[in-house]
Amino acid sequence: MTPERIKRLNDVLEKRQPGLTVLLENVQDPHNISAVMRTCDAVGIQDIYVLNTQIPKHKKWGARSSSSAAKWLTIHQFTDTKACFEALRKNFDKIYTTHLSTDAVGLHTLDFTQRVALVFGNEHGGVSEETIALSDGNFIIPQVGIIKSLNISVACAVSVYEAFRQKSIAGHYEERQLPDTTFNELKTSWGFLEEDAPENNE
Repeated sequence: MTPERIKRLNDVLEKRQPGLTVLLENVQDPHNISAVMRTCDAVGIQDIYVLNTQIPKHKKWGARSSSSAAKWLTIHQFTDTKACFEALRKNFDKIYTTHLSTDAVGLHTLDFTQRVALVFGNEHGGVSEETIALSDGNFIIPQVGIIKSLNISVACAVSVYEAFRQKSIAGHYEERQLPDTTFNELKTSWGFLEEDAPENNE
């Protein structure tokens, strides 16, 4: 591995955001999932969660859309909703679903300087009632068009880029957010060791 490649991978890990994640519930189209993965990688999300309670567990993702993003992410697959939420609660302060309801708040009112998980549901039925009940609230993406809906990968992109904006203002990308143990484990899994990484002042 070239020094330039090592530096690039190290720089990416320096900006990973453990305080932000996405949960995809019963999303059927693997290309939608892989498009979400590509966006997550772009904003520094490392861990994403895939919950399948109504459809079979995914065996692969749509390679074209992901541009191999999946190999750089840590993907947690669950078939039990409660187990999935127990895992989320260990790492995130708030869990919000994309669900149109009377108590739903606008995307831009969410505080993404906290540790936040965003839940996106099935392409046809949306998030389940069980997931809604286990979450901290619902949010909507402001729209003024007629259709009032977005493709799941587009909705996810809009949402996580609002998180990116808030986190950038708060300085979350200026200092490493990953714990040392996770940082070093990812360096090993990505194929470069501690002694290979460049010094911070390079």
